[in-house]
Formats: sequence, structure tokens, C-alpha cells
Amino acid sequence: MKCALITGGSRGIGKAICVKMAALGYYILINYKINIEEAENTLSLIKQGGGAGELLQFDVADKEQIKAILGKWIADNDEKYIEVLVNNAGITDDSLMAWMADEQWDNVLKTNLDSFFYVTRLVLNSMLARKYGRIINVVSLSGLKGLAGQANYSAAKAGVIGATKALAQEVGRQGITVNALAPGFIKTDMTAALNEKELKALIPVKRFGLPEEVAYAAAFLASPEAAYITGQVLSINGGLYS
Repeated sequence: MKCALITGGSRGIGKAICVKMAALGYYILINYKINIEEAENTLSLIKQGGGAGELLQFDVADKEQIKAILGKWIADNDEKYIEVLVNNAGITDDSLMAWMADEQWDNVLKTNLDSFFYVTRLVLNSMLARKYGRIINVVSLSGLKGLAGQANYSAAKAGVIGATKALAQEVGRQGITVNALAPGFIKTDMTAALNEKELKALIPVKRFGLPEEVAYAAAFLASPEAAYITGQVLSINGGLYS
């Protein structure tokens, strides 16, 4: 049974990607950290659409949890294999660098960058064995252009972009593609506190994006038809570049 693992799949962009990938016939592994209610709601939506999946609780910032929980799932499920990995989980903790605490730097780097390494490395082995796989990393406009107050987040996402390009070079001949999606301002919990009226004036299409629009792009990159696209960063930002 082919599976898609979406980290941070309980809310926002991750939730939309879970629902979209389920509609394509994947068995969905919904990773979440704490909010089981939202995770169960995502699973319920998948089942309502005729899909199937399960919850996989671990903190992507904790490499030991990743090894113990995701590693055990892989070992215990010979009949299932992760064909698509979407590294979506992420956090922000903004501050100007002059006042940024060590914990703000460390937590954001662990959750957004270290998680890519530890989750992807575990999943990669079965993709290499099958000579097929799709790895999609959700990065950010912040990682492309940098945003004031987000030195930690910009550094982490820029790091994932670099790793995306490097890994694509390593595994292309094995039929595995590695790409990134760089959303701009998307209507999620993460952007709820922003001044949408003020910010959308800067966006050429004059609105925030929807999680479903990011999910559609993820579904395309996950498809067999996208086999000749790898090492790329697809911006989903309504034309907002500078």
C-alpha cells in the first residue's frame, strides 16, 4: 500500500495537503505534535472523502522521537511504504536578532531544518530500494528573500532550500525527485495575526493564498507526470517577490 507522510498534517497547509493526497489514492500518515483533536478532524475529512489513513504523533524537533516512532512504524509495516514525503511541519518565533534568545534560534532551527534531515533520512531507504519516491519540502518566501525579525526562520528555510537542491542531485538517478514549495502569505493560523488588509496591497493578485492552492501544487509535484522536475523551488505567493 502506497503511503504519503505529511508532517504537521493536522492544520493549515498540512491539513489541505493530507486531504488532497488522500483524494489521489494515498494512505495518509498524519503527523502531529500535540493537537490530537485537529489531527482527528483531518483524518475524519479524509475518511469522508473515501480515503484512509492514520495518526502518527511525534515532535519533528526531537530526533529521538522521530527514530523511535517513525522508525518503528516503518519497521512494523512491511505491507505499507512511504512513496511521498511532505516535510511541512514548521514554527515561527520572531524577534529582531539583537534581542533574539538562544531558545528562539534553537527551536526554530530544530523544527524547520533539523526535522528535514532526520525524517527524510529515515524515509529515504525504502524509496531507494524501490527506485521511486517524491520528497516535497514546504519552505517559505522568507527563506528566499529574508524578512526582518525572522533571521531564525529565514535561515532555517534557506537551509532546507539548499538541502533540497543537494539531495535532488544525490537521488535523481534512483527515480526520486526532491522539490520545495515556497508559500507567501497563506490564510492559516500562522498568518492570522497579520494585518491582511495592509499586506495584500503589496501582493500583485491582491489577496492571501489558500492552503488548498499549496496542496494542489504539492499534488502535482507528487505525481508521476512530474518525474522530470527536481531540485526546484516553486513559489506560491501571488507574485510577491520583493
